[in-house]
Amino acid sequence: MSTYTNFNKSLEQRFIKYAKIDTQSDPDSSTCPSTEKQKNLARELVQELLEIGLNDAEMDDNGYVYATIPSNSTKTLPVIFFCSHMDTSPDCSGENVKPIIHDKYQGQDLILPDDNKIVIKLSAHKDLQYQISNDIITASGTTLLGADNKAGLAEIMEAAAFLMKNPDVKHGTIKILFTPDEEIGRGVDKVDLKKLGADFGYTIDGETLGSIEDETFSADGATLKIYGVSTHPGFAKGKMESAIKILSEVLDSLPKDALTPEATAQKEGFIHPVSISGQVEEAEAQFIIRDFTDENLAAHGLFLEETVKKVMAKYPNSSYSLAIKAQYRNMKQILDQHPKIVQYGIEAIERAGVIAKQQSIRGGTDGSRLSFMGLPCPNIFAGEHAFHSKQEWVSVQDMEKAVQTIINIACIWEERG
Repeated sequence: MSTYTNFNKSLEQRFIKYAKIDTQSDPDSSTCPSTEKQKNLARELVQELLEIGLNDAEMDDNGYVYATIPSNSTKTLPVIFFCSHMDTSPDCSGENVKPIIHDKYQGQDLILPDDNKIVIKLSAHKDLQYQISNDIITASGTTLLGADNKAGLAEIMEAAAFLMKNPDVKHGTIKILFTPDEEIGRGVDKVDLKKLGADFGYTIDGETLGSIEDETFSADGATLKIYGVSTHPGFAKGKMESAIKILSEVLDSLPKDALTPEATAQKEGFIHPVSISGQVEEAEAQFIIRDFTDENLAAHGLFLEETVKKVMAKYPNSSYSLAIKAQYRNMKQILDQHPKIVQYGIEAIERAGVIAKQQSIRGGTDGSRLSFMGLPCPNIFAGEHAFHSKQEWVSVQDMEKAVQTIINIACIWEERG
């Protein structure tokens, strides 16, 4: 069987091309995609897919990219898909990204040239210790890099090109799905499952080399509105009940040493206010609520409401509303019903010469929601690190292992078919 090699550095060239295209999503937009500029990358990907021979490659009106690698096996096999997202996080600028390759990294701190206050320190980025002599790609110091998830895009594209050039590598039908707006929680809102036509898949959006994530947070979003009593501040004694101050008191009443992102790790959940706005008469806070079990998630929602009620009891002329909505659920609930999907993923990683690390993720992926839409979908490493920040980095050699893992997954499903 042919083995993937990063011929003429095509992998990093693809990645750098994608990273330079600004695809930042916008949570305040109601369109799909949330930013029209995401389609610039989508169009580029479609063109490249067509060039490597995927003749049905297309971008739909919502900015989703679909393509098919036809089966070259005589067996009747399940249809697998591989998925990555095109957008980058709103948390950090993605405009005018200048990727830099640090050849043959030797353990030094990486000082980024466009802002020398941005330093990627070996002491702070523990995975760098495993990257000696590897080639590290960073941004220049004023933007994120976009390895989340353009590393995944480049890896899927490289795997597709390899499979099309190597017909001796047997595989079933493989679908490719590139989504917009994953970073703002809408990555599969408009996905066309009929057009995708797959049985299950793998998102390529994980961090550390060798990781396969079959468990995510379960997630809710909450909107708290406080309706206070406004009056002229010069005549407010005994009358005014400021919604701003009431909301501030609610936030201050939440735990500070538990149930908050700053104080939790591993399987511990949290209640996290992500935005606040308002005036004296009305104020609003948006929360994300996270845990690995639905029972704990529901308990956190109840705790938030009990906290609000205790504060509101001090303000008899004011009122509140609290709306809690489901966002996604722990994919493990679905994946445990289909153990081969994860087992073959682990085997594919190990065939690439990497120690597989089956683990949970304190977050979610497109695969979280796809799993509950009938497409079980664990998450495979893409090699991205320090995502959503100016210190983001990725290793070319880790990306090469991800490409080989994708190819191995396709081969294993064919072998066992």
